[in-house]
Amino acid sequence: MKPGLSLRVSQHLALTPQLQQSIRLLQLSTLELSQEVEQMLDDNPFLEIATEDAPREEFGLDTADTTSQSDAYAAEDSHYSIADSAGAASAEGQKDAEFSVPDNDVPSDWEGDGSIDMASFDEGEWGSEAPARGQRNDDDDAPTALDLAGAHESLTDFLHQQALSLRLSELDRYALRFLIENLNDDGYLEDALEELAIGLAGSDDLEQLEELVHRFTVALRLLQSLEPVGVGARDLAECLRLQLQHLQAQDPDDELLEVALQVCGQPLDMLARRDVRKLMQACGLPEAKVRAALGVIARLEPKPGRRFADVERHIIVPDVIVKKMARKGGDGLAQFSVQLNPDVMPRLRVHDVYANALRSHKGSDGHAGLQQRLQEARWFIKNVQQRFDTILRVSKAIVDRQKNFFVHGELAMRPLVLRDIADELGLHESTISRVTTAKYMATPHGTYELKFFFGSGLGTETGGNASSTAVRALIKQFVSAENTKKPLSDSQIAEMLKEQGIECARRTVAKYREALKIAPANLRKAL
Repeated sequence: MKPGLSLRVSQHLALTPQLQQSIRLLQLSTLELSQEVEQMLDDNPFLEIATEDAPREEFGLDTADTTSQSDAYAAEDSHYSIADSAGAASAEGQKDAEFSVPDNDVPSDWEGDGSIDMASFDEGEWGSEAPARGQRNDDDDAPTALDLAGAHESLTDFLHQQALSLRLSELDRYALRFLIENLNDDGYLEDALEELAIGLAGSDDLEQLEELVHRFTVALRLLQSLEPVGVGARDLAECLRLQLQHLQAQDPDDELLEVALQVCGQPLDMLARRDVRKLMQACGLPEAKVRAALGVIARLEPKPGRRFADVERHIIVPDVIVKKMARKGGDGLAQFSVQLNPDVMPRLRVHDVYANALRSHKGSDGHAGLQQRLQEARWFIKNVQQRFDTILRVSKAIVDRQKNFFVHGELAMRPLVLRDIADELGLHESTISRVTTAKYMATPHGTYELKFFFGSGLGTETGGNASSTAVRALIKQFVSAENTKKPLSDSQIAEMLKEQGIECARRTVAKYREALKIAPANLRKAL
């Protein structure tokens, strides 16, 4: 084969670092974005938090994309606004909120400083009068959810406080403390005492190992005597027994508690299935007593540490807030305002002092590298702005498509897929997917992930489509209104949906029921 030269024309997609950063920021959650901002503030000296109202960053898109050159500052006279980057967001007939850009021109000798000051937008879009994140108004003294979460007492702290009131030897106190620290979030001791002893002292010295196991056994009895009742159990059966024994100590004459203890001694799968017939045979008890015992067991707490769960993990801060407006539209229907949550928007700007210092030292060593860091700061600010613009545009499109939900609730949800919003906004489906993942909207009916508003459609007798979300809400309504002595089966629910004109197979009903975490009919039946 002879070597030769050839000319070929081809096209390929190249993602610039700026575009890669924009895509990555778009898919981050609020918490992840906050962490990313903190990381950028630590790494880039040209980036800072805007602590007071300052002019918006108006460095221009062209300037942000230029290469690092010593005379790059001469071209910094073009303007940048989020309304331009969002495009359709400010042109789609925004009745309740419009973008506003400062009228003052940027001086020609301006050097790199400007702020992402959300105050430049009116209250309908960015919340102009809202305080910066982490700040409060003087008249707002009410504790926030994060404050309440920070003051929440954990299970281990609660147990340690009780242990202080016990008169124990030093070794027993350490053993009890060790077991408390090894409990899981539900209050269970998952590891065997022998495994804990081996992990602490090794398996070489058998005498020391036996001594540790003995200490742990004594400490376990002490632990199981503390509140909440059932803490320190090794499995669910022991947890239920500890609670029944506690109730029995308070009321020794209650024969039903003794029956419940006997029922708890049977395999747990029989209890889970509420198999009364097999429990009657195993315990040798009449049906009435077994059912009464199951009723007592059902009122016990299977997770003693549940009320000490870390509530901070479950706090959801919405990215978008939807409020019902007092005035109605020309069609007489309710109108809703869609606003970004000012508490989740970082107030960023380029550091003015450092930018001016860089300009005054043109040609010095390291100038090109610092110039690149300044460009990176501008890119980051612009990408954060575009992220919130895109979230706002998608949220407004969702509210417009699902207006019936905001008026009537889940039963009025319409079928909606990502392609519908993508076609309306001129974006790709993958972009809509990134926007709707881990982003939340606060509505008059509660806080929902943006993905909640999307769902496939089920056929109806009239030839239309019913949203799968609305069907799930209807199933939930049927179950909540059912007779607990004769709960509805999946087939019965499918027939009821058919009467409503919705074609839904039994298997689909079962899938939706499991997604709603609703137990099967045999487990919903009242004892």
